[in-house]
Amino acid sequence: MDDLSPEERELAGMVREFAETVVAPRSYEADRTHTLPMDVVAQMGDLGLFGLPFPEEYGGQGGDYLALGIAIEALARVDQSIAITLEAGVSLGAMPIFRFGTETQKNELLPDLLAGRALAGFGLTEPEAGSDAGATRTIARLDGEDWVVDGTKQFITNSGTPITRFVTVTAVTGSVDGRKEISTIIVPNGTPGFTVEAPYDKVGWNASDTHPLTLDGVRVPAANLLGERGEGFRNFLSILDEGRIAIAALATGAAEGCLEEAVAYAKSRTVFGSALSTRQNAQFTLARMRARVHTARLAWHHAARLRDEGRPFAEQAAIAKLVAGEAAMDNARDATQIFGGNGFMNEFPVARHYRDSKILEIGEGTTEVQLLVIARGLGLAG
Repeated sequence: MDDLSPEERELAGMVREFAETVVAPRSYEADRTHTLPMDVVAQMGDLGLFGLPFPEEYGGQGGDYLALGIAIEALARVDQSIAITLEAGVSLGAMPIFRFGTETQKNELLPDLLAGRALAGFGLTEPEAGSDAGATRTIARLDGEDWVVDGTKQFITNSGTPITRFVTVTAVTGSVDGRKEISTIIVPNGTPGFTVEAPYDKVGWNASDTHPLTLDGVRVPAANLLGERGEGFRNFLSILDEGRIAIAALATGAAEGCLEEAVAYAKSRTVFGSALSTRQNAQFTLARMRARVHTARLAWHHAARLRDEGRPFAEQAAIAKLVAGEAAMDNARDATQIFGGNGFMNEFPVARHYRDSKILEIGEGTTEVQLLVIARGLGLAG
């Protein structure tokens, strides 16, 4: 973290201490019971983490995306479920409102979101529309002064917590030149016809709140349109570019958490009369893990600084997510191997990282999508 300012170092230290003293002691039980600890979420709100990259006029901390990534990385070292709760709460919940909302929408919704008193989800993915978001089948039609929305969404984070205020959903609102016109609409929780289905039984991120959604004749005011009509897909892509930086920060934290656990275990574990850490094969494994963390951090820091400076960053965000996601998965595998049989026990953090990290190569754009973005940057569009 040599490139951080004194203020950024202070933030990293503060969140790291919070992660170790508040989050880590709860992680195993939260994972085992598939429960998001809402008191921990409230404390994150009190620390100002949900408001980091937003201006003070809406209740934010006046920081930037690098500051958000620093906080996410520090949390992900010990608990990816808590880290993704913050990441999704900001990148997918509050950021679309800030970027595309009217002043009325911002003033009404942002203060509680940025204080951690409320959460919001972003309903994009559907059974037939994941990476191919253009295959969206959810439909919204104007009926007088209301939108009427019908469809289904899946894998929606922060959509069913006790403090979830709304979900912003993408929907087909017409067609232009034979192509679907996709818009985004704010659907408050509790709206008749809007059903948050039972939570998923997931491989990992067990303490993260994730649900499928059903919208059956859901009626919301026309003023709940977020951004310009027909700009929903374009707006989503820009939000996703930013989110990839945050996911890369999360993946870097996970990779570092695996490294730290593996180093400590190798030093304490005796094998054939000497510490495992004295064996060259273990040393080489740990050295490769360290190199992955270093490279991943450089990648997401670079993308975040480009974004914060107002420069193009989409390709660099894709590189960061690709590199960091693979670093997290590779380090989780290697850490589990260092731990041996103990690495297969869920009470050890590396076991949870092993289960959690795979989604980092899938969520907010698969590895293949990142490679496509990078290839296009090389002028290889097909």
